[in-house]
Amino acid sequence: MSSSASEGLLFFALVINGGLAGAIYALIALAFVLVYKASRMINFALGEWIMFGSLLASTGSNAIGLDLGGAVLFGCVGMALLGVAFNAVVLGRLVTRPVISVIMVTLGLGALMRGVAALCFRGVPSALTLPVSTDPVSFFGIDIAGDKLFAASIAAVCVCLVSWFFHGSRTGIALRAIADDQQAALAAGIDIRNHFALVWAATGVISVIAGILWTFVAGGGFGVALVGLKVFPIVIIGGLDSVAGSIVAAMIIGVLESLGTGYLDPRLGGGFGNVACYLLLLAMLMVRPHGMFGRRKPERV
Repeated sequence: MSSSASEGLLFFALVINGGLAGAIYALIALAFVLVYKASRMINFALGEWIMFGSLLASTGSNAIGLDLGGAVLFGCVGMALLGVAFNAVVLGRLVTRPVISVIMVTLGLGALMRGVAALCFRGVPSALTLPVSTDPVSFFGIDIAGDKLFAASIAAVCVCLVSWFFHGSRTGIALRAIADDQQAALAAGIDIRNHFALVWAATGVISVIAGILWTFVAGGGFGVALVGLKVFPIVIIGGLDSVAGSIVAAMIIGVLESLGTGYLDPRLGGGFGNVACYLLLLAMLMVRPHGMFGRRKPERV
């Protein structure tokens, strides 16, 4: 095979692998965007939610002895209840407080979840075993890891379902109305408190699925919480209030990381793929601070 053909196969392999990673990034980013669109709140504990969700599912399988479906359901119910409780007990008391109070609460929640996880999940495998073959799948001469292909496929289906829920269902329309104007939504008879609880419950469910898929592909451990740091550039680049923007930005970041790891890491040293998203973030903040698909905040003149 000629060198040009080999370079072409390498390029397409990196793009495909980046796109597969981007699908999981997109699912995680949606958990962030849903909360922000509904309540204008930034959840800085998202990485810990992903970690906690995967550990709960693993506990259901390895400690309780549930089958795969039961373990996933156990994790989803546990994280949904956590989201509802957090919204009712903590966030409900911060409605009129400054934004910095809400930010500090999510940071404190993340630290609390890391500490609780270290105590409660000691000895529990951090990744849930899935009955999926990890043998590579050949696609036009390009070998694609079976686990990555499976995880990306499930993530893509979940992304489509969440996108439909937000844009096509009555509840999603109500959430969009709340995001646009809470007072008008209240006047229209929309129960904001219940819808906020639903958003946090959905965040918990998404966290479980994303955590299972992420640990299946990348491995488990408490380092899973760091995946939240990769999501922040994605949602800012795509637009904090844009579901479509988060999906597009997630794919771009996934491909950019893969290309940086494949081409630049061997020449510049390891780690460039991990910082590529932050370089793109800096460029986006200078050119378009509200993101590719984000709405510019109107200003009175």
